[in-house]
Amino acid sequence: MATRKRANTQSAPPRAWQRMLSGRRLDLLDPSPVDVEIEDIAHGLARVARWNGQTVGPLPFNVAQHSLIVENFCSELKPGWPAKWRLAALLHDAPEFVIGDMISPFKAQLGGQYKVIEGRLMEAIHLRFGLPAHLPDTIEKLIKRADRASAYFEAVQLAGFDPAEARKFFGAPRGVAHRELDVMTALQSQKAYLERFHQLAKAISA
Repeated sequence: MATRKRANTQSAPPRAWQRMLSGRRLDLLDPSPVDVEIEDIAHGLARVARWNGQTVGPLPFNVAQHSLIVENFCSELKPGWPAKWRLAALLHDAPEFVIGDMISPFKAQLGGQYKVIEGRLMEAIHLRFGLPAHLPDTIEKLIKRADRASAYFEAVQLAGFDPAEARKFFGAPRGVAHRELDVMTALQSQKAYLERFHQLAKAISA
């Protein structure tokens, strides 16, 4: 009897879901939009460190604060941009609330399967909040440009890059104002992220 029970346990597939503080169970391999909550996203991103935590100062620079900067830069690059695309910018790293922020060299080594999982999560997040599952190329490119601008300032001010090295990997920021980074706590960035989400959601529904 014990042997049969042990064999059944061994043949069971590994757990692929994560329990969220909201009570949702999000399946990482087949995520459903109904299991996505903005409170879980804000909570998770505020506790995920950029640059694998290799930044100066007593506080890690978290993904929630990075996302706020990227959304703001998109508004600078494209004044009057529709609120739905600014929401897409705010959510551009949202899958990291469950899979973490892996640095680009490591993502490249992991290969296609990582991209598949990340893409499914992004699709579920977009659908949950009324965005297209796949963004138009022009929107993706503008968000990426803002993302790289933020990465440049983070690299130089927090992650130990000199300006020439940062320009090599991220390009020189164009079309955005210089940003002095004042690192937020997890609670500060979580609150600011949620507030900005609700502002954009209200603007979309108006």
